[in-house]
Amino acid sequence: MRRKDREVIRHADLLDMVARFKVCRLGLWDGREVYVVPLNFGYEERDGSLNLFFHCAREGRKLDILQTRPEVSFEMDGDHVLMEGDTPCRYSYAYGCVMGRGVVEFLREDEEKIHALSRIMLHQTGREAAFTPGMVCAVYVLRLRVESISGKLHACPEPPPAC
Repeated sequence: MRRKDREVIRHADLLDMVARFKVCRLGLWDGREVYVVPLNFGYEERDGSLNLFFHCAREGRKLDILQTRPEVSFEMDGDHVLMEGDTPCRYSYAYGCVMGRGVVEFLREDEEKIHALSRIMLHQTGREAAFTPGMVCAVYVLRLRVESISGKLHACPEPPPAC
């Protein structure tokens, strides 16, 4: 990473960023070109391993690619704030981003799917949700087992204390 001063090294800080962000972009390779798709997600860290969960329709390009090439890259970002300057070259942008790679699995067991869907709802809404068998059957549920992760943070400077 070129800007080592912005690199997020602590795992706990990376997880804090994942907790704040709501959209994860998957980069898929179909053998000819990269296909990038934004998805809402849920997550869970268990025994030091991070899993990201997604749901999607039961057909489409994303699924076609994942069935033959489950290896993916991912990116999520947030904390966006324009920092104005007195000249164009003095403008900057505060942000945080998390990137990584891993392997996507299709969840098959209803119990696993319900758990993953619950993690998605909890992350996106802050609330628990109940799922019927019909809801579970209507979608594919995916788990991304994260193999590597890194982050970058360009924090917005704290405003000066009020006088």
